[in-house]
Amino acid sequence: MTWFDEVSIALPWFFPMTAALFGALIGSFLNVCIYRIPKNESVVFPGSHCGCGKPIAWYDNIPIFSWMILGGRARCCGRKFSFRYPAIEFLTAALFLACWLSFPPGKAIAGAVLCSIVICAFFIDHDHMIIPDAFTIGGAATGVLLSILLPALHDQTHELYMVASARAGREAVLGMFVGSALVLWIALFAEVLLKKEAMGFGDVKFLGALGAFVGWKGAVFAVFGGAMLGCVWLIVALLFQKISGRSSQAGLRAETPDGQPAELGLGVHVPFGPMLGVASLLYFFGLNRWIDGYFGSLEILF
Repeated sequence: MTWFDEVSIALPWFFPMTAALFGALIGSFLNVCIYRIPKNESVVFPGSHCGCGKPIAWYDNIPIFSWMILGGRARCCGRKFSFRYPAIEFLTAALFLACWLSFPPGKAIAGAVLCSIVICAFFIDHDHMIIPDAFTIGGAATGVLLSILLPALHDQTHELYMVASARAGREAVLGMFVGSALVLWIALFAEVLLKKEAMGFGDVKFLGALGAFVGWKGAVFAVFGGAMLGCVWLIVALLFQKISGRSSQAGLRAETPDGQPAELGLGVHVPFGPMLGVASLLYFFGLNRWIDGYFGSLEILF
């Protein structure tokens, strides 16, 4: 019995709690990434600071709890902090905990990285209608590397680690190319039919990154599952906009083709990256059982 098994038996709460606490800390860092990366600012220097310019003390920068203790306001000047900051920290903690409880350690670690990439891409795309290369090209490279180092990410096991590693790496590369190629062709066909750009190239690269983590079947599902999620989100946002008359509060950003803010409706651009990311996580956390079975039945037919 290893020390890991001994600790798990003696203190069954230790590793899940560690995963959640670590997730909250990472969530705090993701907040920095979401805010600074679109501005091409360093995520390291300077340290966390208030909008008034004063540094935030470490005891006022404890994930989730500091926001609650301070009532969502800065100690130095009383400036309000968005509820989104603790929400992202809590979301990251919950997803890290879900990874640990759902998967063996290797896959849980890789899954935590996937969740972090999706969270950053989700909010940056929602806010700015872009997905930085750090989460697309960088995410794809990270997915392939983690697949090779942690073949359990693609459920590859073999008595020889090198064999399992090679198989997982193959799945990651295949998922990366199938995912990006599928979205690229959809975008090209849509552009021909609509006579205008229908999808940003960032979405193409982002699905390639997701495919490196969830394989080609997960990438294919992310496209069509993301489209379904997008339709639901769009319908809800349109209903809210119509009932409340507040387009800015409809929960879904929209822009004209030339990048100007717009109300939801025909002919405007909305972010698709969040839908791709959420669909890939749904696949990763359990829908793969049904989706993979569906693809298996198709293989039998052909």
